[in-house]
Amino acid sequence: MNARSLIIVSLLLATYTSTAQKVIKKSYGIPVSSKIDKNISDSALVNLVQQQTLRYFWDFAHPVSGMARERSNRSFDYGQEVVTTGGTGFGAMAILVGVNRGWIGRDTAARFLLKMVKWLAKADAYHGVFSHWYNGETGKTIPFSRKDDGADLVESSFLLQGLLCVRQYFDRDVPVEQELRNRINWLWNDVEWDWFTRDGREVLYWHWSPNNGWAMNFPLRGFNECLITYVLAASGQRYPVPRTVYDRGWAQSSFFKNGKKFYNYLLPLGFDYGGPLFFSHYSFLGLSPKGLKDQYADYWQQNQNHTLINYAYCVDNPKAFKGYGENCWGLTASDDPNGYDAHQPANDNGTISPTAALSSFPYTPDQSMKALRHFYKDLGSKIWGEYGFTDAFNETKGWYAKNYLAIDQGPVVVMIENYRTGLLWNLFMSCPEVQYGLKKLGFESAYFK
Repeated sequence: MNARSLIIVSLLLATYTSTAQKVIKKSYGIPVSSKIDKNISDSALVNLVQQQTLRYFWDFAHPVSGMARERSNRSFDYGQEVVTTGGTGFGAMAILVGVNRGWIGRDTAARFLLKMVKWLAKADAYHGVFSHWYNGETGKTIPFSRKDDGADLVESSFLLQGLLCVRQYFDRDVPVEQELRNRINWLWNDVEWDWFTRDGREVLYWHWSPNNGWAMNFPLRGFNECLITYVLAASGQRYPVPRTVYDRGWAQSSFFKNGKKFYNYLLPLGFDYGGPLFFSHYSFLGLSPKGLKDQYADYWQQNQNHTLINYAYCVDNPKAFKGYGENCWGLTASDDPNGYDAHQPANDNGTISPTAALSSFPYTPDQSMKALRHFYKDLGSKIWGEYGFTDAFNETKGWYAKNYLAIDQGPVVVMIENYRTGLLWNLFMSCPEVQYGLKKLGFESAYFK
């Protein structure tokens, strides 16, 4: 174990076993508070949660690549070197929040991100598309499953959503920022979106592998977290896909349109009760739902009502799980007492994931603030740690996670910031390629020039 690992382990132990009320500061990182301040104001609490959660992507980043580690623990034999593509995209956006709020120096962040994109340029890629997991030191693909050992189009879309925000943010005429922009453009323009239509079929496919070809056979049909993939594929400059792929692929499934009401809220698209809340987060970290409409839905209505349905279900609590209520809600994919699952009203085992309510701040600010206060002031001794709130808890079973996941920590920082300032929405929607792609797919947006 190296010195950095020893520091991380010691801080984890301090977080969970020490009762000392103190602030620990790493010489190279962001301050971390282990004290629960029950008199903290709402604005100070929101700041604290963003700042401490950001540490996952800054202080806990892989030391060689700068990529986000898949998770903070070693469950499922992942090992210490596993980094995640999508979570890194979320983390890059979180780092921009840190720069904009003065928690990280601009030049320091630019150099950190430049190191990351240089590493990505040398990592395994397949028709320009990245894998789900990598060895953070070598850049070699780590299979996500036996046949999923090549390109992951959706995870790559989450990464590119973040990198395009980085490109737009670092706009100064200085060498490090110029190189960062150029290298992001190279990665972005190398993606062969049209290859993933599998010989011209009118739908995008999630996976391709040089060893297993199209064996995963997973066409991307809506409605779920993959909308961003179609937006970026239509926005590509060298290898774009036509609108027919969106209309005849994404929008054609038995679970795309809904149109029913749940708890008196109309749900335009998707599964009954809306599915896990990450459907309304992952694609919309950069893609702003404000004024976003197409022939299928108003996406602000879609996301806000999805969230309100999830909230109303938890308040209703039809299965009488312990803790559920107006201050404790939020069902999404996360760890749970049995492993990992996509929690939702139709698949509820009593597990609440803090990321669900906190990443919903733009849609339900009052309900999300109540949940935040409860998580911190009432449950903080069980779920507050050095990287923010741990992944999930189940009070019925007396289970409280001790670990963190990149894909759950990132949206907390980003979506709270979108609620506060619209930072990431403004950056992503300022991309000329994105505006072109959205118009090509028939979208309206409040951001169109």
